[in-house]
Amino acid sequence: MFKKYLSWYLIVAMFIIGIAPRVEASFTPSQAMSIEKTDRQADLQKIQTILETKVIKQRLQDFGFSEQEIKDRFSQLSDQQIHKLALNLDELKIGKDDALGIIIALLVIAILVVILLKITGHNIVIT
Repeated sequence: MFKKYLSWYLIVAMFIIGIAPRVEASFTPSQAMSIEKTDRQADLQKIQTILETKVIKQRLQDFGFSEQEIKDRFSQLSDQQIHKLALNLDELKIGKDDALGIIIALLVIAILVVILLKITGHNIVIT
């Protein structure tokens, strides 16, 4: 009886651990940092290469923005705003998905369940 409860507890625990989102953490400075020296041209070039991709260009056209309107809006931004946008572009996941990680986690859970059932002496019959 104890093995049955233990196996179900482990199955549920592994499922919950498997679906928990990945969290990223880092150290934060103790004093506020100011961005004084930024390379506006390098940041604009980085943003421009992202905006030139087909998917982004088409999406902006769907929203009704022309290329000139986009350039005008970027010329109104301050150096700090452009730098912050360029830094945030690295974190974007355009068209990417973590499906491979989810599939691997599910396979590991399934293998662990099968191993646990074999250890406890249960037979698995698939018909």
